[in-house]
Amino acid sequence: MSNAIDALIVGAGVIGCSIAFGLAGQGRRVQVIDKLPAAGYGSTSSSAAVIRTYYSTLPSTRLAWESLHHWRDYENFLGVTDERGMVHYTETGSLFLRTDDEDGLENLLTHQETLGIAYELWDDARLTKEMAWLDRTGYGPPRRHDDPDFGEPSGRQITRALYFPDSGYVSDPQLTAHNFQAAAEAHGARFQFNTAVEEFLVDGARASGVRLEGGEVINAPVVVNAGGPWSSGLNRLAGVADSMRVSNRPLRQEVCHVPLPASMAPKDDGGVALIADADIGNYARPDVGNKLMIGSMEPACDPVVWEDDPDGFNRSHSEQWTAQVYRQALRMPDLQIPGQATGVVDLYDVSDDWMPIYDKSDLPGFYMACGTSGNQFKNAPVAGQLMAGLIDWCESGHDHDAEPYHFPCRYTGGEINIGAFSRKRDAAATTGNVIG
Repeated sequence: MSNAIDALIVGAGVIGCSIAFGLAGQGRRVQVIDKLPAAGYGSTSSSAAVIRTYYSTLPSTRLAWESLHHWRDYENFLGVTDERGMVHYTETGSLFLRTDDEDGLENLLTHQETLGIAYELWDDARLTKEMAWLDRTGYGPPRRHDDPDFGEPSGRQITRALYFPDSGYVSDPQLTAHNFQAAAEAHGARFQFNTAVEEFLVDGARASGVRLEGGEVINAPVVVNAGGPWSSGLNRLAGVADSMRVSNRPLRQEVCHVPLPASMAPKDDGGVALIADADIGNYARPDVGNKLMIGSMEPACDPVVWEDDPDGFNRSHSEQWTAQVYRQALRMPDLQIPGQATGVVDLYDVSDDWMPIYDKSDLPGFYMACGTSGNQFKNAPVAGQLMAGLIDWCESGHDHDAEPYHFPCRYTGGEINIGAFSRKRDAAATTGNVIG
């Protein structure tokens, strides 16, 4: 295999594959390596694949709004037909239940209004009409199933919600990564799997490639860390972690799969892709195969399990599965709880403030797309394009720290200041959970 390449990407998740597509589309010679057997084989495959537009900060909201339009124009945007099939974006809307006026969502709505993104305020009558099957008793704050006060009403009722029509889900997150791989390969990018990095090479105080386990050297003037749960370790290996003001770490997550309640069965007019419910600390959405996916919104009662070894963590379900499913059963009276835990246990690559790091590093030629798990799948189409633009900006001689790159929004107009996702930012004021 020739080493005549312009950019090397470490990590073939959906973000890494999208970056490969973005860089190869510029005419760069791109190679992607991944220690796993196939594209999207890691945490990408465990994504809930929800597409939504609401975030706690304006740059994140703008990024999500632009990305939504890429999903709507997915096949034209990629310009290929993958022999394995193309994923489909299904738009169904999403619902955020509200319990009081102090839930921090007014800031979120301001961003929607600034960008002209539609939303609806549902009152008690609308909730009764649309979601009659939903138990709207207030139970918060969220509690574990073994708490003596679990299931005790708080005395409040959920009488309001926010409905976001521009939301939906993608059918197969792992196939999505392969779609981006196919698009990148159509522009000449190459992929090498079962390949792990042993050392990042430096020549003249600049990144110059990698040495792989086994000794093979790949030379490249641009190296991109898109390693997902391995990315923090890769940053340490490259010697760039200590200069970052915002760090990222692998966080253990469990997503539960249970039978889809009959009340949530698809209707002729669609349904709701995502229900975010801070009162019980869960999010949930229907999944293929008549299943319901249930995840945690990281309420205070749930333990935070950071993992030091992305290769050696426990993939078996724990009491966390029971806690999440029991909490969901409070809201959905007809939820069936199977006798055996099913779903996925995986690692999210999470930053201190749950915002991604899309940035250069203090080592020239070494770039980062880190902290992307949990809430960046939906932004994958734009992430690859903005990283390609950022790299071009920096390699053309601009100092992104002093003069941040602005990404032009192809579909929605305006620009995104990519400095908002800097490694040197002050931790952003976000929800501090997967909803972002």
